[in-house]
Amino acid sequence: MEFSIKSIGKIETPHNDRKTAPIQPAFTDAFGTVIVDQNYQEGLKDLEGFSHIILLYKFHKAKKEKLSVKPYLEKEEKGIFAIRHEERPNNIGLSVVQLVRVEENKILVKGIDVLNGTPLLDIKPFVPKFDCKEIESCRIGWLENKIEENQIEE
Repeated sequence: MEFSIKSIGKIETPHNDRKTAPIQPAFTDAFGTVIVDQNYQEGLKDLEGFSHIILLYKFHKAKKEKLSVKPYLEKEEKGIFAIRHEERPNNIGLSVVQLVRVEENKILVKGIDVLNGTPLLDIKPFVPKFDCKEIESCRIGWLENKIEENQIEE
């Protein structure tokens, strides 16, 4: 099945190069501005009450689609659905960022890891009760030893 998704805005950030952009929002304090098209500005009503938001966006600089990629700090390729690499079938990314303030159709955020000019697909409020489920036996696959060994850093 094929369908289309339209951009609802764009994300402005200080990150212009894929090689120097942070690998995840947890590794940066960079500020960015989410600019929502004015047609969708009404949808921002009541968003400022949340401390964090989830941004869904299009990896617009992804060069191709791959099903296996060598992720950051790894020697072997992994399946694309076991990593967060941008060269995926639909090139959709997700970042949880801190909401600083909303001004008309602009949202100032902190902890942004995307490239400047990234097309915005959607915004959702981050709700810990919904988004941080406590799972006693949670496994994180091939990342298990990487995180324990502090191999994943800025």
